Amino acid sequence: MQAYLDIVKKILEHGEEKENRTGTNTLSIAGVLFEHDMSTGFPLLTTKKVPFRLIASELEFFIKGITDKEWLKERNNHIWDEWAHPLKAPYGHDEASKQRMMEERDLGPVYGFQWRHYNAEYENYNSDYSGKGVDQLAKIVDSLKNNPNDRRMLVSAWNPIQMNQMALPPCHYAFQVVVNNGKLNLMWNQRSVDVMLGLPFNIASYALLLHLLAKEANLQEGRLVGFLGDTHIYTNHRDGAQEQLSRDPKKYPLPQIITEPFTSIFDWSYEDSKIENYQSYPRISFEIAV
Repeated sequence: MQAYLDIVKKILEHGEEKENRTGTNTLSIAGVLFEHDMSTGFPLLTTKKVPFRLIASELEFFIKGITDKEWLKERNNHIWDEWAHPLKAPYGHDEASKQRMMEERDLGPVYGFQWRHYNAEYENYNSDYSGKGVDQLAKIVDSLKNNPNDRRMLVSAWNPIQMNQMALPPCHYAFQVVVNNGKLNLMWNQRSVDVMLGLPFNIASYALLLHLLAKEANLQEGRLVGFLGDTHIYTNHRDGAQEQLSRDPKKYPLPQIITEPFTSIFDWSYEDSKIENYQSYPRISFEIAV
């Protein structure tokens, strides 16, 4: 997608170098807009290989409101391995802290918990939260079916009251759904954007969520828009960013997504969604900054 590569190019040319908590500096720009029309294809990058299975299984993890990273590990998804509930395994760069964080399975009230049980008192990863808190996702689904012109279809993962219990304060902290002329459009807000590693995942994840919500409400798929805050490239990612800019985004067409069977977003399994005709350049290795 040219829209993604334009962001990469803009940061490399105009980003300001700054320090951050990870110890690896970034080139940063404040405020970037990403836009994609879903009718042109599913936005999985073709200028490097992106693992859709990991994106889809993490989204199922969020939709189900799960906070146990063992659920992901059982599905060979290791996105959250390095993170943990900060009161059980405090964040730190030393080896002992890293080891405790790896071994602790509880992530605390992160994304999916806020989506499905907003502000419910958090106890443990294996507690029963049925009927507790605000089920923001269910409210959106109800509005899509019964009042699609509603301008209040918004989900927030940003909860200052519970921030000290979260493995990581939400980077993509809110999303809104707007229906116009029978098309479902989704806009997400993100405070911190790791452009080379995280953003391709974020784009595909919210595109998949848009796809699922459109199927749930029997609507067409519209626009995907990202409002991006501190949008940055880590300095040790510069060479990989330049490599990606050298690749032709038009060489491979965007793939299509098929979800079968589908009964409800709440019954959906990541294995139900398949990417068809996905071709791309080879992957580019980027070291993650924790």
